[in-house]
Amino acid sequence: MAGIGSRRSLIGLAAFLGVTFVGMLIGGLATSLGIGEWYQTLPKPFWTPPDWVFSPVWTVLYVMMAVAAWLVWRNAGGRVGNARLALTLFFVQLAVNVLWSVLFFGLRQVGWAAVDTLLLLLLVLATARAFLPHSRTAALLMLPYAVWVGYAASLTVAIWLMLPPEAPVPAG
Repeated sequence: MAGIGSRRSLIGLAAFLGVTFVGMLIGGLATSLGIGEWYQTLPKPFWTPPDWVFSPVWTVLYVMMAVAAWLVWRNAGGRVGNARLALTLFFVQLAVNVLWSVLFFGLRQVGWAAVDTLLLLLLVLATARAFLPHSRTAALLMLPYAVWVGYAASLTVAIWLMLPPEAPVPAG
């Protein structure tokens, strides 16, 4: 592991936490704007947790994923360098994560959100795999996130499949 100073390391950690929490805030804003009556009336599978569970779980997962990315960056000597693919995957999956909230809550496009969350699961797994050569701990920190995204994917797909079909548009 190439060494970097402790001050630079802490600034790096703060930057990864900051970027990750900006993603969380954008997703949270989209969620808060769309979670009202529409979400409450959606058909949901029996394994849907209470609403209060989501915020603390996501907060812990965002911290874990930021720390994981920071570990990879730190182990690369505080440079992207040979960790370019791993860190690129991290930022791509973060963007796809945010997109889910925009699609599901902001635009109410449950089908597209289902596709998004399945893509997100693949990206999280690819990110964890790409983290492994740089930091075993970082790869392991991504696994609870992958499990939760798999669970979220099951919820999103189930909700999508439970929605009533769209009424046909009258001709003419």
